[in-house]
Amino acid sequence: MSKISMGSLLLGFLLVMNAQTASAEPAADLDLGTAVGGRGQTSVLKIGIVEYRVLMEKVAQREQTEKRLEREFSARQKKLKADLEEINKIKERFAKDEGVLSEDEKIKLGKEGQKRVLDFKNAENEFTQDFNQTRNEEQQKIIKIIQEAVLALAKEENYDLILEKDSVPFSRDSINLTSKVASKIESSESHSKPQKNKP
Repeated sequence: MSKISMGSLLLGFLLVMNAQTASAEPAADLDLGTAVGGRGQTSVLKIGIVEYRVLMEKVAQREQTEKRLEREFSARQKKLKADLEEINKIKERFAKDEGVLSEDEKIKLGKEGQKRVLDFKNAENEFTQDFNQTRNEEQQKIIKIIQEAVLALAKEENYDLILEKDSVPFSRDSINLTSKVASKIESSESHSKPQKNKP
């Protein structure tokens, strides 16, 4: 849930509390059922908390994502490292031989160094953009898996509201649903694995 929608939720809850305090009736303990359905109704708001950071580690697809990123970008990363080493060699040569190089050699070496630095920076920027875009796309797939598991649990156990733990200032451990969601993810992933044909 975004910070804006979380802020709206908290604002609405505070407004309900203020309305209770400002009423002419004597002060009474705030009941979530009262806040939601009005006095005399017994409906209670069922709320849960999940920890997305923990769940991100539980999704088996995360390992596949890391392997895919390594396969797709390791060669480019090695090339960048080699290019940087070449640039450093040119710098070292220039610093070492500056006193014995002719002006033409200095100019030529300087231009070569500048071109390599510029090419390196462009390649590095392109690599970073491509890597971040691919990583974000893969993370969105993992987040979708988590969201589907949260939604399934909410429907099965009739939750009215499930929040991300980092979005709220306080929550009791008793309403933490992270382990339940993790179990649901593991169950879903084990069913989606292709079964090996028995001989």
